[in-house]
Amino acid sequence: MFGLYFFFFFTPGASEFLCTSSDLELSYTFCDSTAHTFVFHLTPCSIMNTSVWKAAITWIPRSDITFLKTVFNVWYDGANVLHWKEVLCSGADDRYSVCGILKGETFATTFDIKGARLKFPKGNYNIILQAFSHDSEKDTVMCLNFTMIVKQDAF
Repeated sequence: MFGLYFFFFFTPGASEFLCTSSDLELSYTFCDSTAHTFVFHLTPCSIMNTSVWKAAITWIPRSDITFLKTVFNVWYDGANVLHWKEVLCSGADDRYSVCGILKGETFATTFDIKGARLKFPKGNYNIILQAFSHDSEKDTVMCLNFTMIVKQDAF
């Protein structure tokens, strides 16, 4: 199994290469023009016969996280195939560890991404993950633009 571990003060607009294998290439950029302190780790770097990916994130937010809304969009060969929104932190009964983190504090977590239900056809995927500190989606906390190239069908 192959995975990469990154900890950088990223340059805005620069593409960060995560991993490559015989069936997958994965990289990302930040959508905004401000540099971030961010770590992302994903294993394995494969979609073939993979039912669970292990992910780890370490991040130092640029603002307090009292409210956090995420918006997740996936495009496949130019067509929007998924649009999902979720309020993760609202200030009441928050169940995620990121809720309540203060500006400048280090947030670190690990989690599984279950992919058994997902079969990715060969092609190019553009995945935009946005995080907002207000329900109006005007105050961006972070925005990541992932590029995923699936080199062979998983069927």
